Amino acid sequence: MKRTALYLRVSTLEQNPTNQRLDLQQMAAQRGLEITEIYTDHGVSGARAKRPGLDQLLADARRGKFDVLLVWACDRLARSTRHFLEVVDELNRLNIEFVSFRENLDTGGPLGRAVVVIISAIAELERNLIIERVRAGMRRAKLEGRHIGRRPLDVDRAAILRDRARGLSLTEIARLHRISRALASRYIKDAQATSHKGVLQPPHQVIESMEPESTV
Repeated sequence: MKRTALYLRVSTLEQNPTNQRLDLQQMAAQRGLEITEIYTDHGVSGARAKRPGLDQLLADARRGKFDVLLVWACDRLARSTRHFLEVVDELNRLNIEFVSFRENLDTGGPLGRAVVVIISAIAELERNLIIERVRAGMRRAKLEGRHIGRRPLDVDRAAILRDRARGLSLTEIARLHRISRALASRYIKDAQATSHKGVLQPPHQVIESMEPESTV
């Protein structure tokens, strides 16, 4: 007899998973399956990928504790197609059959495996369509002259260099101009590098490029 696990889930504490368990026990008996593990998530939404019962189920699956997983319905295992396929795919890699009572889906047979492949293909198509819609929106925004992404920082670099020439530390400059200390340091180093290449600089920038950087 194949070692079989049951997974039960109800979304609220007021609900009871007993009906799910009875249906799955009857199915196991009809198929000659031995129930060795029962995992339950009580009052947990299927939208959550991390659930105590499901996490323990997957951990035991990797340890080879059962050969078949029975669930009452696919949405008891996962609400999103992506998460459902991820779980079923891992079970397949572990050579564990997945059986759903309501949908009569059984990955142990050719029809069940074909259905999973079709669901996977539809999910992949959906992801690609979403990506293409996003790209089309970005292209349209670019053609319309709308900015995409973060707005560039409105930073007065000359003022930063003047403050540095006055002896302000990088921390003080960053706080004064509302930028990060790393960004203030980069602006100053860029000015120093430009000065070293022989490009004519305003007097305050020349002074700054000659002054050693403070370690404060």
